Amino acid sequence: MESVYHSVLAYELAQRGLRTVSQQAIPVVYETLRIDIGFRADLIVEDLVIVEIKSVEVLAPVQKKSSF
Repeated sequence: MESVYHSVLAYELAQRGLRTVSQQAIPVVYETLRIDIGFRADLIVEDLVIVEIKSVEVLAPVQKKSSF
C-alpha cells in the first residue's frame, strides 16, 4: 500500500504547486566514513521536507501525536 500512498501524495502535492523528488538517495556521513546511498527518501518536498511513508494496521502509542 505504501506505493499507492506515495503516488497519491506526490500527485496531491504537485496539484498544490509543490515540487517533489521521489526516491532521492541521501548520503550518510559518520566520522570519516561516507556512505553515498545511506538511505532513500520516499519524497523530498521543495528541498525542505523529507517524507517517509509508512503503512501500518494499528498505531502504537509512540506513533501518536503528543501535545507540548
